[in-house]
Amino acid sequence: MPAPLQTTRRSRSRSLLVLSAALSSLALTAPVALAAPSPTPTPTPTPGATATSTATPSSSAGSSVTPTATPPANMSSVGGTRLAMAGTQVNLTAGVPVLPKDVTARSWIVSDAESGAVLAAHNAHWRLPPASTLKMLFADTVLPKFPKTTEHKVVASDLAGMGAGSSVVPIKEGESYTVHDLWLGVFLRSGNDAVHVLSHMNGGVDKTVADMNAHAQDLQALDTHVVTPDGYDEPGQVSSAYDLTLFARSGLQKKDFREYCSTVSTKFPGETTKKKGKSVRGTFEIRNTNRLLSGDSDVSVYPGIAGVKNGNTTNAGATFTGVAERNGKVLLVTVMNPEKDEHNEVYKEAAKILDWGFQADGKVQPVGELVAPKNVPQTSAQPGATATGEAGGDTAAKPSASSAASASEEDDGSSGVGIALAIVGGLLVLLAGGVFLVNRRWPLPELVRRRPRP
Repeated sequence: MPAPLQTTRRSRSRSLLVLSAALSSLALTAPVALAAPSPTPTPTPTPGATATSTATPSSSAGSSVTPTATPPANMSSVGGTRLAMAGTQVNLTAGVPVLPKDVTARSWIVSDAESGAVLAAHNAHWRLPPASTLKMLFADTVLPKFPKTTEHKVVASDLAGMGAGSSVVPIKEGESYTVHDLWLGVFLRSGNDAVHVLSHMNGGVDKTVADMNAHAQDLQALDTHVVTPDGYDEPGQVSSAYDLTLFARSGLQKKDFREYCSTVSTKFPGETTKKKGKSVRGTFEIRNTNRLLSGDSDVSVYPGIAGVKNGNTTNAGATFTGVAERNGKVLLVTVMNPEKDEHNEVYKEAAKILDWGFQADGKVQPVGELVAPKNVPQTSAQPGATATGEAGGDTAAKPSASSAASASEEDDGSSGVGIALAIVGGLLVLLAGGVFLVNRRWPLPELVRRRPRP
């Protein structure tokens, strides 16, 4: 065999080895979230189960929708293996501030809203009753379906089926409301009556619950199982601090969502009465029950707060997800069920965690990440929301068969290298796309920035 030909074949072999090694390296360093587990089919929940159930902890994430008394030994690894571990996860290296020691929540997480980096977490994937924070998923699912100017006259069936003691706006049968009114009732007063009216407009409670469960899967919120659209306590209704954060992050991409969750107070349509033979409809004020946004006797308005949603039920205790901005950094915090029984404790603990997050910004190494929805486009040079603030469809780039074939049809006996290049090139595109999908920035356009109030 002539020497030049031997040299050429050795060169091709070396090229294949180099490409193979590069591909192996990429596979080994691919983010954990690229292999996020599929949800395990869930059994029928035990009737009457509560957050203090003594059920045996699940041995695999997603295998039960019944909350446990202690965090399961193995939770979901969506977002990273550290997030599957029980207890507090944080990288306290030199220069990183110490976490506040008086945080008693069963579960919490603080993350960069735009990059998705999880700065610290505590039992992030523990499946617990979410209370009205579940309304963030309801809004993210249903809000895009109706123009805000659409009017709806409420009938008795719209308000049927609400749980006893539900929080209400109140919405009155026989009165007409715009969709804009109803969403303000959902976010400011956490009105289950407003949720039920919007659910009936969406085809009914059962359809809305199915839509919410499907949307949770699209968001890769695999800890969540929806039974009621309003977050009212029901056996088997669970979510997690991680999933609630995903709901907030997705919702905040929508302009209307940002407006509603950041509104402190507004005038709401009242009942129509007769005055001097004319129909007159009055108004009354409703105020946001998110105390970091509206303040209270023992809680100050949090600097830079811009939403999102709070909740409180017997089984869930107090729950809260908030978003705040400081010096161009936007953080999300979720706190579930503080053990400390003090007034407004969930807001106090959320504020302490946010303070730590802003202090640790740029110093702490993340322990995980917030995964992006399955349908987020990957082709944009500037990833994030569109001009209207809505998430887009699936436009992920895929290598075409024709391009792979043309790459393999190299002349001069180099088909082996061509095929290798085509295969490796295609896989590199897919791997790169996956990394881009998971680690993309999600800017929050027109984020409502709140200033400290007296």
